[in-house]
Amino acid sequence: MNPYVDADLEAVAEQARRFAGDRVAPGFLERDRNRVLERGLMREMGALGFIAPELPESHGGQGLGCLAAGVIHEEIARADLSISYINLLASLNGQILAQHGRPEVVRPWLDRLVCGEALLAIALTEPGGGSDAANLRLRVERVGDVYVINGEKTSISAADQCDAAVVFGRTGPAGSGAHGISALLVPMDLPGIGRSRFDCHGQRAIGRGSLFFENVRVPADHRLGEENKGFVQVMQGFDYSRALIGLQVLAVARAALDETWEHVAERQAFGKPLSAFQGVSHPLAAFDTQVEAARLLCLQTLWLKDRGAPHSAEAAMCKWWAPQLAYDCIHQCLLMFGHGGYDRGPMEQRLRDVLGFQIGDGTAQIMKTVVARTRAGRQAVPA
Repeated sequence: MNPYVDADLEAVAEQARRFAGDRVAPGFLERDRNRVLERGLMREMGALGFIAPELPESHGGQGLGCLAAGVIHEEIARADLSISYINLLASLNGQILAQHGRPEVVRPWLDRLVCGEALLAIALTEPGGGSDAANLRLRVERVGDVYVINGEKTSISAADQCDAAVVFGRTGPAGSGAHGISALLVPMDLPGIGRSRFDCHGQRAIGRGSLFFENVRVPADHRLGEENKGFVQVMQGFDYSRALIGLQVLAVARAALDETWEHVAERQAFGKPLSAFQGVSHPLAAFDTQVEAARLLCLQTLWLKDRGAPHSAEAAMCKWWAPQLAYDCIHQCLLMFGHGGYDRGPMEQRLRDVLGFQIGDGTAQIMKTVVARTRAGRQAVPA
């Protein structure tokens, strides 16, 4: 019995598991080849209540809590990591909009988000730096009742497919650091916005790319949080997404492990199943243990969030450990299949998909610094 997933949550997970198996898994390889995110699947997930179920009913959600979002998230990811990005972006951006946006501005977007009619991106990274997220150069200037945006964002998930983006830019003077940044909700149909798409190694259905802003005029009421305080206020939501990312990649690792255990129990060598050889079964047993432990850490982090308890260190642990563990685990599973794993197929695609999370959304080095600062104090672990 899992201490964090009760009977009600298990029922939610089972519903998501059936949907993922019937509707998401069959197109897994094809979406990687054609690099198209199926909007029809988004709408189906929305109709079933699988997108941002943690949002309160007053904001278009179901008020089920973050653990519910987590168990749904891992079932979708198990079938296709790229499709689970829909859930990830919706939960991260949904909380940002609900907590920091003007209700009359964000409510229509939240309604579309939850029902699968809109995809929102998070636009933080810039060409000049990724980990130094507070050192932004994209310029946002207030002119009367609008903000005017000029600059570039890069390595943005769903850059060429999103309907709107939460864009972070500098509204304060140069050198003001994190205390001179504001966040805006920017619809992607505004004049002056350009987009590009990268040819990424994995996560090809959701994709990554750049956003270009040339004198883009955004209504001032689309600001999220206070002016010059957007980074400090809005970045708190990333603790939530880090735990979801952990569940996301671990679900992919679990799928790989389950298939590999079945394979080594059936495949014969020297008159025995492969699993009879400790050189085969012991590495799998070790990864099985670690994946289970890491999953419990992710669920604990969401459990803490649901209770309003501090969870920044736990979230950072999820973000650095789970992607590295998932990659190493899937790599081992691929080797167990021999050339059958190396050939184009589910195992090699899983390996490509999870690798990206060791790069984006916070590197292992930054996450370990977050843990260290939480434990020793920020003064003891300076930037």
